Amino acid sequence: MSPLPSATASFHSQVVDNQQQLIDFLLRGARPKEEWGVGLETEKLVVDRYTGEAVGYERIRELLAKLDGIGGWQGVYEQENLIGLQGKRSSVTLEPGGQLELSGKFCCDIMCSWRDLNRYRQHIVTMGHELDLVFLGLGVHPFTPLEKITWLPKPRYEIMAPYMLQTGDMGQRMMKQTAGTQVNLDFSDEADCVRKLRVAQWLSPICYALFANSAILEDQPSGCLSLRGEIWFRTDPDRCGLIEQLFKSSAGLSDFVGYALDVPLYFIQRHKQYIDLTKKRFTFRQFLENGWNNEQATLADWDLHLSTLFPEVRLRPQIEVRSADSLPPRYTAAVAALYKGLLYTEQGLVAVENFFANISVADFRILYQTSWKDGLKTRMKDGTLQEVVAELLKIAALSLQEQFRNGDSGADESCFLRELDEIITTGETLAERVIVRWQGSRQEKLALLFEHCGYAEG
Repeated sequence: MSPLPSATASFHSQVVDNQQQLIDFLLRGARPKEEWGVGLETEKLVVDRYTGEAVGYERIRELLAKLDGIGGWQGVYEQENLIGLQGKRSSVTLEPGGQLELSGKFCCDIMCSWRDLNRYRQHIVTMGHELDLVFLGLGVHPFTPLEKITWLPKPRYEIMAPYMLQTGDMGQRMMKQTAGTQVNLDFSDEADCVRKLRVAQWLSPICYALFANSAILEDQPSGCLSLRGEIWFRTDPDRCGLIEQLFKSSAGLSDFVGYALDVPLYFIQRHKQYIDLTKKRFTFRQFLENGWNNEQATLADWDLHLSTLFPEVRLRPQIEVRSADSLPPRYTAAVAALYKGLLYTEQGLVAVENFFANISVADFRILYQTSWKDGLKTRMKDGTLQEVVAELLKIAALSLQEQFRNGDSGADESCFLRELDEIITTGETLAERVIVRWQGSRQEKLALLFEHCGYAEG
């Protein structure tokens, strides 16, 4: 998402001889504080207006074709298939089950990101209306069973899909049924990067609890407020969840690289073709040390491999936090505001560190796994996550106000956190608002979802 120093073809094809090159690749994402920005990636479910069922690729392709050439968008093809749109600074891509994702332009502040999202929303909603498509900011498909959602025709998914059946019991659900909200953030150097990675991991149960918005699966309450969290947890232990090495006070980027090196490869790419390596089940470390079929590991292979890691927070090489469900449009900027408020000032970082410093990794693991089931009612120490979140939101708001006063932002972004006031005051998550009203006919449930999380014009 973020513009980085230009990577020449020769640089990207550079053979990797040692792990320091992999660390240096990640450090290319470092920027001085005065250049820090924020990026938002929003996924949404695409459903039929009248049935609420997930729509197939042909109808989504028709949507992309209508958007092609509008607002600066240009079609992106793989073979003969239209699989996305590219703008000057942002892109529209499709997830395996046809979920539509906007990777917004990297902005100096959240106000800029919000304007970009709103322009995009107008484009897709207007064109979608003509095709009887509705877009839902919801973390999991509420009606359509897994087997009835068709696969997007992308070669990488043809490799990933069967492999998912070997690594957990919900990998294909993750690919075809889930949608999330990601935030991209900056760092200044290695120490700042690792500190933010650690703090972002500590915030993962906060994020699951606060932004829980995926309680329904196949027309029934699932038992989780963020079912998406449970699905990701049961996808692939090698590449999903927490990177526990980063909780060490002595952790460095070598720990992140060590984690990534020991994740099995999906594929490498040569001459624009994906080469399936899942049957070998060998790691990037083994590829680096031994090569494969006369091929040696390159920085391009490393970059591609990083894109196939799905922990709660990762480096690509900007910091990407990944714990929030897809949300109703007005809540998406609040995710960015929470992380920017807590990770971009010393007071925000220290506040999170103080809340979690005395929790063991084992206890944190329990907290983490409970957060997507119980939401803000999740127990933490002598209270609940609702109380912890309330305190952290106050600190995040003060931090954002400080950033504005210091000239680090073009506006007071704490306004985006006000959308969360009712959730914190009542302790009722977005997911629980849906559960209490989930009754009646399919059309009544659809009306509820359109009101709750539908993308609308205006």
